[in-house]
Amino acid sequence: MHVTLVQVHVRPEHVEDFITATEVNHRASIQEPGNLRFDVLQSPEDATRFVLYEAYTDAAAARAHKDTPHYQAWRDAVADWMAAPRQGIPYQGLLPRAGEEA
Repeated sequence: MHVTLVQVHVRPEHVEDFITATEVNHRASIQEPGNLRFDVLQSPEDATRFVLYEAYTDAAAARAHKDTPHYQAWRDAVADWMAAPRQGIPYQGLLPRAGEEA
């Protein structure tokens, strides 16, 4: 399993815009072959901070995500709303193992 934690800091005036655009990306992403999870998390202490938890079966599926029209539309839409560049941190998922219930 290939997991990426994307840390995002959004300008306060664009929080609602970011949530709306990210929901569209989320709904399309969870339909992708190889997608296991695409969670959108917002900090309860700072509403401008988000984490996108993206889990794919493997690195190839995660790379393919970046070629999708919905990802590219999201990337372009949110670019100017960032308070700082977003940071994607890759992880290798160990548990649950393939075929196990989460």
